[in-house]
Amino acid sequence: MLPKIAVTIASLGVATLIWTGISASSSAEENTASLFVSEAHAAEKATIIPSPRINTAEKGTRAVAIFAGGCFWGVEAVFEHTKGVISAASGYHGGSKRSASYNMVSAGMTNHAEAVRVVYDPSVVSYGQLMQIFFSVIADPTTLNAQGPDRGKHYRSALVPMNNAQAKAARAYLAQLGKGKYWKRPIVTKVEAYKAFYPAETYHQDFMQKNPRQGYIVRWDKPKVANLKRHFPKQYRAKPVG
Repeated sequence: MLPKIAVTIASLGVATLIWTGISASSSAEENTASLFVSEAHAAEKATIIPSPRINTAEKGTRAVAIFAGGCFWGVEAVFEHTKGVISAASGYHGGSKRSASYNMVSAGMTNHAEAVRVVYDPSVVSYGQLMQIFFSVIADPTTLNAQGPDRGKHYRSALVPMNNAQAKAARAYLAQLGKGKYWKRPIVTKVEAYKAFYPAETYHQDFMQKNPRQGYIVRWDKPKVANLKRHFPKQYRAKPVG
């Protein structure tokens, strides 16, 4: 999420881009910002895809899955509005415990990805449904080390299975989506082996719930939740878990 982009609409309908905390002074910076916004406009459009042909047969009322899909604020927010999700926590996956801090991760100094640990009830929502929601309204699986306005390896998209059944379903779904050609570009999302999940700092947790008017949330993440409500009404719940 660094740098952030706040978008304001001037009275004449001209979009003015302002880097949070930094004024864009050069034409090069303005051109870069424009590219970020144009790509994000495309990325924020939902891509409704079919459900997985191979799903997990998880039993019980509690299971865990980890998803990396760019800035964890939006990933967390969508899953918190998904029926069957018990909790969603922002954090870091892929690197060491020592490097699991926002300052180090956002500086690109680690092997971590911003990720969200989802605890869910498989009798209400399946791992396959979570993957379908993830790729439909949260993450663009065709952008390498990038999502929306954010760039860097820590913004990569990845599925992190917690067991063999999830791993099999994840690989099969990526293959299914690749053959279906639902996006113009090839899929680059990876299945990453679970290492350890480190919760992010407290101020990152439930960020959208606590900061509903924050500029980045309004521009980039609220549209994701709106797309969940529009395209997955049976899975959407108005009151988020938290």
